[in-house]
Amino acid sequence: MTAILVTGATGTVGSAVVRHLLGRGEQVIAGVHDRAARAEVPEAAQVRAFTFGAAPAELEEAFEGVDRLFLMRPPAIADVRSMLFPVIDAAQRTGIRQIAFLSLQGVQMNRKTPHHAVEEYLRQIRAPYTFLRPNFFMQNLSTTYAEPIRTRGEIFVPAGRARIAFIDARDVGRVAAAVLSEPGHLRKAYTLSGERSMTYWQVAQVMTEVLGRPIQYDRPSEDDYLSRLVTDGASEDYIAVQKMIHKVVRLNLSALPNRAVRKISGQPATPLRQFVSDFRTVWQ
Repeated sequence: MTAILVTGATGTVGSAVVRHLLGRGEQVIAGVHDRAARAEVPEAAQVRAFTFGAAPAELEEAFEGVDRLFLMRPPAIADVRSMLFPVIDAAQRTGIRQIAFLSLQGVQMNRKTPHHAVEEYLRQIRAPYTFLRPNFFMQNLSTTYAEPIRTRGEIFVPAGRARIAFIDARDVGRVAAAVLSEPGHLRKAYTLSGERSMTYWQVAQVMTEVLGRPIQYDRPSEDDYLSRLVTDGASEDYIAVQKMIHKVVRLNLSALPNRAVRKISGQPATPLRQFVSDFRTVWQ
């Protein structure tokens, strides 16, 4: 059997990868750590216990019958050298022929990110990698930033007048399925953005029209944003990450749209209006 092991299989991106791979007729193994999460995996996929940080023998067992890997870094893992590198090593020892790594847009210019370290390691050991570097997910609006939108009708992020070419995580899953099931993607790096660049004011206008109630974006300052995170009890690490993320946004480093999703998957990237319509109950 040749199968694809998907890490983070019940997460925002991983679940989309599983779904699109199954749609392509691929044999999929969903790597799951939490037993309770197994019920979230589609019946057509095989479920297999998988834990970052497991012993080498356990990791090699997880790769039995696997020839391709979708690898993502769980947000809680900062030490990729001790937690992700051994997974890559185990995959190499068992004859993996492709590792699609969910990286980060602009990672090649940001050496401080864990994603940069993983990319460098994959290159260093001459692994059969494919790098997927997505822009900001539309799903941030339905998860991280959802509460003030739902309760106050406000997008509360310190992005100023910057523009972002948001991408739907479901499209990233579609691209991942394509690069893992079609030839020609080894040792390639793809920046994945939406096809339209928007300010948060424009995002608020779209949400207002789709949801049928006013959604505002009043350009809060970084100090106001960080102060609210402190008030809400956010950890220092989380605050530091959010500070870095929105600095990148204000520098317009995430502003450029592209057609990579269309080129690789054969379908255009999901427009924000469609995303808001699909997830409208989140903000109601």
